[in-house]
Amino acid sequence: MRLRSLRERELVAAIRRDFRRPARGVRLGIGDDAAVIDPGRDGLLLTTDLLIEDVHFTTAIQPAYLLGRKSLNVNVSDIAAMGGRPRFALLGLGLRPGLPREWVEGFFSGFKAAAGDSGVALIGGDISGSKKICISVTLVGNAERSVRRSGARPGDLLFVSGDLGQAAAGLKLLKRGLRLGRNPQADTLIKAFLDPVPRVLLGRELARKRLASAMIDTSDGLSVDLLHLCEESRCGVEVDLPALPISPELRSFENKPEACALHGGEDYQLLFAVPPGRVSEVLRLRKKHGLSQIGKFRRGRGIFLVDGGGKQRPLESRGFEHLA
Repeated sequence: MRLRSLRERELVAAIRRDFRRPARGVRLGIGDDAAVIDPGRDGLLLTTDLLIEDVHFTTAIQPAYLLGRKSLNVNVSDIAAMGGRPRFALLGLGLRPGLPREWVEGFFSGFKAAAGDSGVALIGGDISGSKKICISVTLVGNAERSVRRSGARPGDLLFVSGDLGQAAAGLKLLKRGLRLGRNPQADTLIKAFLDPVPRVLLGRELARKRLASAMIDTSDGLSVDLLHLCEESRCGVEVDLPALPISPELRSFENKPEACALHGGEDYQLLFAVPPGRVSEVLRLRKKHGLSQIGKFRRGRGIFLVDGGGKQRPLESRGFEHLA
């Protein structure tokens, strides 16, 4: 995308040119009062996310290109957590006066790259002036069988994908002034925060094979998101502290890596329950998707942390709270 100015009409025309590639299921895309899509036979999944400057991001530490990618991918992660396939996106964008043209071009380049990665078509949206940059993405997906948060039962095993605490540690490093390209170990953590990768293929496989009884993505932190699973499923859980997947990079930069893994947000990994009879099938996916078995659901309520000696203690939920 190349812009001569940020006038609304010119910007919309440039977006329309840049995202004009025909997409399956789109009957009418950008340019009319509303888009027209073919919903298909599967159930529709709809999700939306709002990113506000100086609340969810700052332009000082987040490059426009990577912010464009992330603004879409956090929504893609929601679809992945339901076991679905992301399809169509609507973008609402508030731009503050004086914003460099290059920033807008970089943002849309990143958004387009993320859309290409996940097979998403941008089909419309809205643009407005704003005191701060505001980004609102609505994403439509579909799923033959969606996985909810409410299906876990006592005796189910708790699994998570990837490593925990990476993004929170990366944000800390950015706030300290470290940037990408200066330290290979730090880059792993910083990239986890700036450019999370939604686990769409894993989510779809778990749903298609009926391996997960309940699922959520780790956007607000393991302790908060696990609480959501337990509340919706009306059961408790024991978390095995030594089993938490903690990377060497996190241990290098964090004095308390376990606390970061338990409470750090924005990892966008999948946290899911597996019935005992399906555990062997999930374990066969362990290497392919980087899965770890970290606990077990139990009767009653509450989250309990179990240390290496078998001693239990209640785990307080201390991840990100939007209105705290």
